[in-house]
Amino acid sequence: MPMTSRIAIVGAGHVGATVAYALMLRGLFAEIVLIDQSPAHAEAEATDIADANAMAPPVRIWSGDYRDAGDADILVVTAGATPKEGEARTAVAGRSAAIVRDCIRKAMDAGFDGVIVVASNPADAMAQVAQAASGLPPERVLGTGTLLDSNRFRKRIADRLGVAPGAVAAMVLGEHGDSEVVAYSTVRIGGMNLDAYLDEQAFDRAGAAHDVIRAGYTVSEGKGYTSFGVASAILRICEAIHRDERVVLPVSSLLAGQYGIDGVYLSLPCLIGSAGILRVLTPELTDEEQTALSASADVLRETLRQTEEDL
Repeated sequence: MPMTSRIAIVGAGHVGATVAYALMLRGLFAEIVLIDQSPAHAEAEATDIADANAMAPPVRIWSGDYRDAGDADILVVTAGATPKEGEARTAVAGRSAAIVRDCIRKAMDAGFDGVIVVASNPADAMAQVAQAASGLPPERVLGTGTLLDSNRFRKRIADRLGVAPGAVAAMVLGEHGDSEVVAYSTVRIGGMNLDAYLDEQAFDRAGAAHDVIRAGYTVSEGKGYTSFGVASAILRICEAIHRDERVVLPVSSLLAGQYGIDGVYLSLPCLIGSAGILRVLTPELTDEEQTALSASADVLRETLRQTEEDL
């Protein structure tokens, strides 16, 4: 697959516009096209970002349509239904699925043949909807999954230990949502597991895990939506694809027997390159974490069932 020069973002709302702005600042792509159900809104966002580009590496930014997406190497899908205050992400699955299917089918009709990154709520189920609608191999359709949650986990551990987040390796697995698995078995600080690093110091694991799981709700309650965190996760995934980095990130992919789970999208650490997901990894988890991961898969299966009922 050739190096990416054009990226198309479907949905110019808070997340889509923030992704476009972050991509422009990074200068990763020669072309960024914004597509939205409101062309006037997409045009305004594209113009605003293009004006800011005068102080950044040159990038062509414009509002377009699905014909422009057909020539893109990466398609980022942020369009979908927005949860109301206090509403779980999974509650909007049916409404989001209809939107995502429509977007994907229009992109495919336009000739899109690259990698799809899905951030629409609920991200895991919508990645699975997108893959089915696209007909692309599962490795070329991935969801943002728990990459943001894992970053939140690393940040909260770092804050409590008084170290930099970059010094902490830690992953959240499973659903990007209430059933996600905050996997303490994956935590490493300088190669040491958490217990060894703490050396019998107190650490509120349950409290930190609760903060991670509730973080999105806390942000949404304060400002009405989330944008910067998820946009940064999307940017990181697109960068890994663009540069063929072959880096490991916890993203949502279609499982095929890992931990006895099959046929459902959820997050495990994945090796990512220009062709999408190159390999799904299976870290050694505790029995409790594996049980929680299976329960998370059941939640996602139920979410998918609801999207089918809403058709």
